[in-house]
Amino acid sequence: MASILLKFCGVVFLTHLFLCSAKDFPTLDHIRTKVDDATQQQTVQDMVFRVVGDRFTDFSVTVDSSFMSMGKEAFQLETVEGKIVVRGTTGVAAAHGFNHYLKHYARCQVSWTVQQLHLPGVLPPVSPAVTVVTANRYRYYQNVCTVSYTFVWWDWPRWERHLDWMALSGINLPLAFNGQEAIWQRVYLSLGLTQKELDEHFGGPAFLAWARMGNIRGWGGPLSQSWHQNQLALQHRILARMRSFGMIPVLPGFAGHVPAGITRLYPKAAVSRLHWGSFRDPYCCTYLLDPQDPLFSHIGGMFISEMIKEFNGTNHIYNADTFNEMRPSSSDPGYLAKAGAAVYAGMLAGDPHAIWLMQGWLFYSDSSFWQPAQTKALLQSVPQGKMIVLDLFAEVSPVYNKTESFYGQPFIWCMLHNFGGNLGMYGTVQSVNQGPFLAQKYIGSTMVGTGLTPEGIDQNYVMYELMNEVAWMPQPVQVLDDWASDYAWARYGMKNVNTTMAWQILLKSVYSCEDGFKDHCDSVVVKRPSIKKTQRHWYNPEDVLSAWDYFVSASDALGLIDSFRYDLVDITRQALQEKAYMYYQNLMEVYTTGDLVKFRDAAGTFQQTLTDMERILATHQNFLLGPWIEDAKALGTNDQERSLYEFNARNQITLWGPDGEIVDYANKQWSGLVADYYAERWALMIKTLETDLMEGKKFNHTAFQQEMFQQVEQPFTLANKTYPLYPSGDTLQIAKELHQKYRPTPAGVH
Repeated sequence: MASILLKFCGVVFLTHLFLCSAKDFPTLDHIRTKVDDATQQQTVQDMVFRVVGDRFTDFSVTVDSSFMSMGKEAFQLETVEGKIVVRGTTGVAAAHGFNHYLKHYARCQVSWTVQQLHLPGVLPPVSPAVTVVTANRYRYYQNVCTVSYTFVWWDWPRWERHLDWMALSGINLPLAFNGQEAIWQRVYLSLGLTQKELDEHFGGPAFLAWARMGNIRGWGGPLSQSWHQNQLALQHRILARMRSFGMIPVLPGFAGHVPAGITRLYPKAAVSRLHWGSFRDPYCCTYLLDPQDPLFSHIGGMFISEMIKEFNGTNHIYNADTFNEMRPSSSDPGYLAKAGAAVYAGMLAGDPHAIWLMQGWLFYSDSSFWQPAQTKALLQSVPQGKMIVLDLFAEVSPVYNKTESFYGQPFIWCMLHNFGGNLGMYGTVQSVNQGPFLAQKYIGSTMVGTGLTPEGIDQNYVMYELMNEVAWMPQPVQVLDDWASDYAWARYGMKNVNTTMAWQILLKSVYSCEDGFKDHCDSVVVKRPSIKKTQRHWYNPEDVLSAWDYFVSASDALGLIDSFRYDLVDITRQALQEKAYMYYQNLMEVYTTGDLVKFRDAAGTFQQTLTDMERILATHQNFLLGPWIEDAKALGTNDQERSLYEFNARNQITLWGPDGEIVDYANKQWSGLVADYYAERWALMIKTLETDLMEGKKFNHTAFQQEMFQQVEQPFTLANKTYPLYPSGDTLQIAKELHQKYRPTPAGVH
């Protein structure tokens, strides 16, 4: 036990911090940074300059791995001769300490795409010195899907900004998955597969995550050699920066998913077929090499060896998910134990010091299969402490407390939060605030860290700020209203009673889902039109509208701040989503009466909300379709590649497959997409219903879906219309106009 002076949310306090509440794992002692303190220190200093520019001279950064005798990760802040001195045990700890100062002293915020960095002329002093120690050995980041839903089109400048954010957020265990297909290409070609067989195996850029997991094959491809070269060069820079910050990159391992050509080369190999979703040949029914086949460890070892050679070493931790959303061929615990042992043996063949990092999603998503005997067999197939399990969806449905803390294997408590990169407001603040501490106190806990595992980012910033802070806290936030007030203060750079009220309302309503719902936006705006559409609510929509009132009231005072303008667009978008559902319900009620005149009036009202949503979204850079498509095309080196990448970008966020196999899963409320896709679908729906009313016909849902696919959905994925790269219209003016239109007499705002 240690007494540590801490500062959170502007309050300095002394607490007794139990740093060894969970089991320690000496088997993980080598999973740490290998970079010297001086290199980490320089990397953080360079990051400070990128963040605050000329004001970097106001800060002094030191990385000293020995300053915390307990061997834990920590940072220290103090003012010395007018400078803010930041000291960290690693580069990540120092970067997070710098960010802690920005938020809680200078009242600034650096986030994914918008930031507020109006530093005071004279920086507030830190006196006495403040030391913060984290009980979490690892702070993990990324879902295996994030690389496709968010990162897929990024260039190095965008990655550099994001790596800065990761360091500022205290993340030290990130996935590093770029460029792996180039390594696989070398391995498979050396085995004797043909380029054609690889082209039929690798997914397209926007679908690589699922091709890697063996869910699909070939969809959106083929990958060009220029793609491989680009991603390999990018991965070199990403890994170099991660390591120089003191992060521990997680590299991919071999999960057993192989090209069909393996059966040609090795006709006696034990290969089975897996099926995922409703995909059909040639994109479905991927090939899984039985982990017990001797070829498994041979291929796994080849891949890891080639990867270590290419990337100048390894940090010895690898991710592999053999059965993600796909059932094994047998539920026999003996088979599963042998399968798990074989997957790990494949890692050891390339790295004798390998640690297997596995997503624990399968235990949640297919709990009927993964009963205690099956779960225990897989988890205990690897020596204790040689596997780390991500409790991937712990904020909604933790697995550790159903599996005796993963039957002794270390685990990381994760907030998944987002599916498909959807934009709807959602959060589980109480669970995020309390859950990691409950997991640490669980009897026999094997928790070794916390993590962020969203499928997509650039949404619901508040939840990620909270989770990143919780990872370094000794106890839960005591008063969330106070935390919300401080969040608004840092996000906008000044105190404002209206934004404080707005965030307090939101954290108690739309961000306080405790009913087991998951964040998969099912708004009538973005889902396929239907006459029987429901929209989940775990909150009172009036609370969202009240928060909108407060945001609009704050617009004159905060309107020049980009982070505020972003949030004003977002809350207006959410409010219009609520209104759209109200008008949809009225539209369907009128439709059932058969009154054509009233139906047309109700349809006009409903459609106007989509038009208004398009208007407000167009006013901010981060709500535009154009950059998503143009960033994709920018990676192409010829017209054929640009066309393929644009198709990938369009298909992923709409049909998600050739025939809408996962339609609208990755929906986005973006300007351009609302106008040319969602609104067009609804226009066709309303036209069809109007015709049915005039002709006395019953609505044929199946026929309508076919018509919608042919007239709207598929044509959108094949189109090449260009969309704006820059916003248009004034956010404040349009938000006020729409607020006056939809909320003419709000009450209670200041």
